[in-house]
Order: sequence, then C-alpha cells, then structure tokens
Amino acid sequence: MKDSTKKLAYAICEFLTDSVADGTIPSDDSEGIEVSVQCIATAFGFDLEDDGQRAALSVKPAGLQNIFDVFASTKKKVADAKASGSAATSAPAAAAAAATSASAASAAASAAASAENKARAEALKAAGNKLMADKKHKQAIEKYTEAIELVSDNAVYYANRAAAYSQDDDHANAIEDSKRAIEVDPTYSKAYSRMGHAYFCLGNYEDAIEAYETGLNLDPNNAAMKQSLAAAKQRVGEVVPGSGSSAGGNPFAGLGGAGAGGLDPMAMLSNPEFMNMASKMMGNPAISEMMKNPAVAEMAQKMMRDPSALSSMMSDPNVMSQLGSLAGAPGGGGAPGAGAGGAASDDKKKKKKK
Repeated sequence: MKDSTKKLAYAICEFLTDSVADGTIPSDDSEGIEVSVQCIATAFGFDLEDDGQRAALSVKPAGLQNIFDVFASTKKKVADAKASGSAATSAPAAAAAAATSASAASAAASAAASAENKARAEALKAAGNKLMADKKHKQAIEKYTEAIELVSDNAVYYANRAAAYSQDDDHANAIEDSKRAIEVDPTYSKAYSRMGHAYFCLGNYEDAIEAYETGLNLDPNNAAMKQSLAAAKQRVGEVVPGSGSSAGGNPFAGLGGAGAGGLDPMAMLSNPEFMNMASKMMGNPAISEMMKNPAVAEMAQKMMRDPSALSSMMSDPNVMSQLGSLAGAPGGGGAPGAGAGGAASDDKKKKKKK
C-alpha cells in the first residue's frame, strides 16, 4: 500500500474525529462515526493512538478540510478563466490559472511537510521530557537537538535543552540555548528562568538577577523565580570580594528563618542555592555519622511524616547552625560533631573511666 494512500485514510479519520469533537457531526451520530473510524484504521493498517504513526502519517495542522478548500478554490479559478474573455485573452488567463494551481499545490505540499515536521518535533520533545524525568540528561539533549533540527523557530525546544544542559552541569551551553529561545520568543519567561539558573550556578549572580527580574516582568506570579531572585540577591550581598565564598558561610541563611515569613518547602526545592547546598551535603561522609545521632534521626523521621514541619525546624537557629556547618564542611567537620563527633567523645570518656 502506498504511503500517500495510508496518509489520505489517516487524514479522513482525523477529519471525522475532529468533526465529532467540534460539533459538526451531532453527538447522536458519534457512535457510528467512531465505529467507521475504527474500521478505516483497521483496513488501512494504522492505529490512531500510536504517537509514532501519528508523527509519520498525520498532515496536521493543514488538515483534510484545508487541502480540499485549496483544491476547490483552484478548480474554480481555472473554470472562471476558461469562461471569461475572448480567444485572445483566454490563453494568458489559462496560463495564469495553471500557474495559480501549481502555486497552490506547492503551498499545500509545503504546509503538509511543515505539519509533518512539527508533529515529529513534538514527539521528540515529549521523548526528551521523559528522559529528563528519568534523569538521562545527555540522551534528552540529543532528542531536543533533533527536534530543533526539524523546527528551529520553537523557543520551548531551546529552553528545554537549556534545562538539560544545566542538569548535566554544562551551564555555558544552557546560557547560549536560553539566549536562542529569547531570540525566537522574547516573551517566553521560562527562557529567562533557565538563563538565571545557569548564571547562578556559574556564580554570576548579577547576571542571574537581571535574567530573573526580566522573567518576572513577564510572569509576575512565578513563585519559584521570585525565590531564585531572592537567593541571587542574597548571594550578591554575601560574597566576599576575591574569595568567592559567602561571608556568613551558611547556605541556609535567609531560606526560612524568623522574620522571613516562614519557609515554603516547595519553593525552596526550586531554589538553585538550596539545591547546590543539598548536593554538597549528600556527598558529605559525615551524613551517615550524623544520622546515628538519635536527635537527628528523630528530626528526619518527623520531617518524613509531616513535610510542613520543615518550616519550624528551619526556623530553629540551632538546627540552622548544625546544617549550615555540615553543608560547608569538606570532610565532615562542623556541626555533625554534635552527633557523630560528640558520640566519639563520649566513647573516649567511657574508656577513660574504665
């Protein structure tokens, strides 16, 4: 069976399905139409629910109705040209009509090809999103790149690839993709959010602030971007010139203490400063020792039972001090001494008594 024949059958099924959905066909007749669509799909060997076949066979957004309208219009122009004027003018009119017909056919073919590319690009974007959810960032970058090769004027594809680059610690490329997304659509706020995150991770806090502020001008109610902007501004105030480190040395500072109106755990998880700090903590060997402390273990269990308890815990200056020391300690020093280190001191005292 020719591929063009299968595409035509697929277009007919889409037309009938869309006609039921938009009310062109009465709802009373919808059941019969659905049976007819299934019969056509079976006869021509395709599945309307299969994303891969949809990308290969669908002519959307052109649609069967659009293609038919172009044909009908062209046919009418040719008929009008034949019926008009004298013999002297009939030849040029026919030629013009033929040229119009050819041009219309070319435009229809171009629209169909463009629609097919868009459908394939959307399928690739969806595949990239799934890979991102599975934390397969390099493979996601490849899918987004393939989508961009098919449709190069979609800001979402560039912004999604920027997010994948950032997750893969390639923040320089994330910035470049964010800029490309902005060139395509200067009103796409997520592109500025991606750019701000990449600048923040590179320590370019001033640039991060500018990106976040521009994004918030477009999307004033974006809570995650507000939180990220506040974190970037705090870093600008805390960084000691020439040292590249915070003056206070505590990455938890200002994230949830008293006077800040309490902590928003969900916004905190979208805060690049908090996530960088959490990454440091997870690579710290002192974590396992710290969890041996009954008080710390109880605190972790409480947070698992009631995530909202994180707000009150982070407002406790003692907890903030301990966690801040742990996050900043390269080899497990600092506050964990109150747990693991403290336990070691107790063991030494017991040995001395013996």
